[in-house]
Amino acid sequence: AARRDFYWLRSFIAGGVAGCCAKTTTAPLDRVKILLQAHNHHYKHLGVFSTLCAVPKKEGYLGLYKGNGAMMIRIFPYGAIQFMAFDRYKKVVIKKQLGISGHVHRLMAGSMAGITAVICTYPLDMVRVRLAFQVKGEHKYMGIIHAFKMIYTKEGGFSGFYRGLMPTVVGMAPYAGFSFFTFGTLKSIGLAQAPNLLGRPSLDNPDVLVLKTHVNLLCGGIAGAIAQTISYPLDVTRRRMQLGAVLPDSEKCLTMVQTLKYVYRQHGIRRGLYRGLSLNYIRCIPSQAVAFTTYELMKQFLHLN
Repeated sequence: AARRDFYWLRSFIAGGVAGCCAKTTTAPLDRVKILLQAHNHHYKHLGVFSTLCAVPKKEGYLGLYKGNGAMMIRIFPYGAIQFMAFDRYKKVVIKKQLGISGHVHRLMAGSMAGITAVICTYPLDMVRVRLAFQVKGEHKYMGIIHAFKMIYTKEGGFSGFYRGLMPTVVGMAPYAGFSFFTFGTLKSIGLAQAPNLLGRPSLDNPDVLVLKTHVNLLCGGIAGAIAQTISYPLDVTRRRMQLGAVLPDSEKCLTMVQTLKYVYRQHGIRRGLYRGLSLNYIRCIPSQAVAFTTYELMKQFLHLN
């Protein structure tokens, strides 16, 4: 039993470290994405690359990492819960033997794991977005704890932290599901078709084939890109709902459907529902790739195979 308990802990650490490495890699792009998506008035006339150059000039290189602290606090439990829950749900779903193929098992387990992780860490996401939206000199929140207190007292207690949860969960199912599904499918096809070219024996269990690092990176990247495209409009919806009263048109964006319709009518598909998608690709591909690769390495390092 002791071994099993430590397996939980080790799996938790592997997922958490993977998430933190991935997010720190892309933190500058995250900050720029929020500045652009929300039309921050200091940078609104700039494009992606000019903003990336302007932020260090204006706020120093650490300015690119603003909000990364709140992100780390959220992402460690998020990554850990997601990967742990994925392993757990996969076992449960396979045990039940619902008469469905292995790929569908992965899709279901991936979706359920993503939703579990989101619900557990959502208040931290809310706080992070509010903090990242602030501009110097116009601070409403002094820091993470202050933001928690303010949202709790001013926005209806606990339920204030869960604004925009609906589009997140609806978007999360295809996102988590498809990224695990695509990654798992690419991995199994690759190892079955070209085991010598793409695979190598795992360091901690020579009977288990794992993908070579660069192939792993590629599969993680493709998985992330496909999943992103499917669920991106819901990400835009979530951000608008989370910012709530901060945005001038908040009363038109109270529910998920209202928000989707409003964004579509005001800005159309490319400039509204898919605004910032190109940046998201640049950001998401290395992020997913680093996450999966770190997780696979941590799994070997902590003997989880």
